[in-house]
Amino acid sequence: MVLLLAQLSWASAPAKPTFRQVPVAGANGGALEKRTTEAHCTLAVTNTLFTLAGRPTFLLGISYYGGLAAPEDVIRQDLDDIDRIGLNWIRVWANWRAFGADAASVDVEGREIPRVMQRLKWLLSECCRHGIVVDVTLSRGDTANGPPQLATHEGHRRAVETLVTVLRPWRNWYLDLSNERNIRDSRFTSFADLKDLREAVRALDARRLVTASHGGDISREELVHYLKEARVDFLAPHRPRTGESANQTQAQMQEYVRWMKELNCAIPVHFQEPFRRGYGKWSPAMTDYLTDVRGAKASGGAGWCFHNGAERDTAEGQPRRCFDLRQRRLFDQLDKEERTTLEKLNPEKAASLR
Repeated sequence: MVLLLAQLSWASAPAKPTFRQVPVAGANGGALEKRTTEAHCTLAVTNTLFTLAGRPTFLLGISYYGGLAAPEDVIRQDLDDIDRIGLNWIRVWANWRAFGADAASVDVEGREIPRVMQRLKWLLSECCRHGIVVDVTLSRGDTANGPPQLATHEGHRRAVETLVTVLRPWRNWYLDLSNERNIRDSRFTSFADLKDLREAVRALDARRLVTASHGGDISREELVHYLKEARVDFLAPHRPRTGESANQTQAQMQEYVRWMKELNCAIPVHFQEPFRRGYGKWSPAMTDYLTDVRGAKASGGAGWCFHNGAERDTAEGQPRRCFDLRQRRLFDQLDKEERTTLEKLNPEKAASLR
């Protein structure tokens, strides 16, 4: 129990790089800074690690799904707190439409929605100033009963091409080609389709990192397809959300390492969407979060996310957390357990939240 309550030590991880402060225009108008901060803001992969500004970096971050619908002042305040507590990564969806939020930068045919795309450009610039990496995620669908987010594979490919082309100057983001692509509902994206999408990215921007997130643990057979067919740059499993999950993550990661060694093909593993509060009957506590991230990092994982979202059993899903940021910023929607956890995730850099 003492170990579970102990604050995590990130002494082995390098300090976050110092980023040049670049003034940028507001998201609703004006020209963005044309010069990029590429030397200071470049995300890459070396073997099984991410690198940022050329230095090995564990991506420790937080879900920020509906961020493109949030007002600028909300985003600025949240980014200040994200930076203050020592996080360096956020996950934002490029076609988020939950709760009626106008947070999609591409339409169902994959065409640019200029006003929201401008917000995404601005967000990438703001994150670069903070030294924050952005996961830009696409989803082909929502759930078994939900509407399609991208109507066809052609639309999906067009969305990928749109994002990669428009956002090419920014080097602090990667693309999740298809959220939970293995789930057999409107989200499903075959490995053949993933291969085609990956090739489209490579043709437009050979250095852009891509993944395709996976609902549940990845089997050895699926791992082979991710490595040899889709050829993603890193794996992004969404581990099961049960009370036993946190204590299983280290062993699961060790199995991925063993399988990749056997296949002579090792890439990073990013725990991009773990369990969260408000999802089901079991609700994780601080010790679960800390056990999970410690297990991921100790076994060679390259990143971990503090996931959050809407309450499933309350009226209108309130608080919705990152699923809806139009009225309240993320840190004002987190409960006491979540805020306490965040303060302990990276104690070397954390400070009191507002």
